[in-house]
Amino acid sequence: MSTRLTITIRRTALVAAASTSLLATPLAAQQNMADVEIETIELESDLFMLIGRGGNIGLSVGDDGAFLIDDQFAPLTDRIVAAVAAVTDEPVRWVLNTHWHGDHTGGNENLGEAGAMIVAHENVYRRMNPAEFEDLIGRSAQAPRAALPVVTFDNAVTFHWNGRHIRVTHVGTAHTDGDAIIHFPRANVFHMGDTFFNGRYPFIDIDSGGGVDGVIEAANFVLERSDEATRIIPGHGDLASPADLRAYRDMLETVRLRVAGMVADGRTADEVVAAAPTADLDEVWGANPERFVRAVYTSLAGS
Repeated sequence: MSTRLTITIRRTALVAAASTSLLATPLAAQQNMADVEIETIELESDLFMLIGRGGNIGLSVGDDGAFLIDDQFAPLTDRIVAAVAAVTDEPVRWVLNTHWHGDHTGGNENLGEAGAMIVAHENVYRRMNPAEFEDLIGRSAQAPRAALPVVTFDNAVTFHWNGRHIRVTHVGTAHTDGDAIIHFPRANVFHMGDTFFNGRYPFIDIDSGGGVDGVIEAANFVLERSDEATRIIPGHGDLASPADLRAYRDMLETVRLRVAGMVADGRTADEVVAAAPTADLDEVWGANPERFVRAVYTSLAGS
C-alpha cells in the first residue's frame, strides 16, 4: 500500500537563542551529565547504536556523511560527536528526530549550528515551534530556531544515503502524534524511538497526542516486518529482538483489555488505578505503573 509523501523545506536562521531545547524533559534528567559516557554498539561495520543518557541513538556512517537518529541532551553533544568521530571521518550531515521530546532532540541546536540538516515529522516541528501554530493542542515548548527541523514529512520518507535505503514511517498517535519508525532493510534493523520502551512500562504522552492503541499499532508494524534475526533499537532499554517486542506488545494488549473493561463499567481513573490492573505484571515491567495506567485510561475514556 502506497503512502502520500509530503516534504517541506524550512529555511531557518541558525542564530543563537535562549536555549529551551531540552523541552519537556524533567530537570533531574538534564543534570549530572559529567559522568555520562557514550557506549557504541556495532550492528554492522557502518551501522551503530549509541547509548548515553536519554533516548538511544542510531548511527549510519559512510562516504555521504554521518546520519544520526536522535541526539539526546545538549550537554552531551561533544561526547556524541566524539563517538561518531571514532567510527568515521565524515561529519554529521543529517539528524532525524523520532519525536519532539528533549531527551531525543536536546542536541539539535548544537548540531544544527554545526551544519547538520534536521528532519522530523511535521508534528515535531509544530510542537517544537508552538509560537507559529495557534491551534496547537497540548503541552509543548518553544525551541531555538537552530534546533527546529528544516525538513519535515507527513506519512513517510526514504533516504538513499551511505549506500543504504533508510525508510522512515510515521505511526500515527502512539507515544506522541509525531513518532517515526526507521527501517534499515539491508541490515534488518529498526529504530522505534519511544514507541518501544524495552522491558518497562512506556510513557504515553497524552498531552502530545499519544494513545495506547497507537503504541500497540507501532509494535505490530515492526513485528509484521521482522523475522527472528531482526534487531530493534528501542527508545529506551537494551538492544532488542522481536521476542522482546512481542512480549511488550502482549503486555500492552493485556493492560488495554483490562482497563477497557473498567472504562465500560463506568469506573473513574482513580478507581481504575486503585484496582491495580497491572499487579501481576509489575514485577517484570515496573513497580510504579500509575502514570502508565492513567494514560491507558485516558486513551480509552477520552478524558
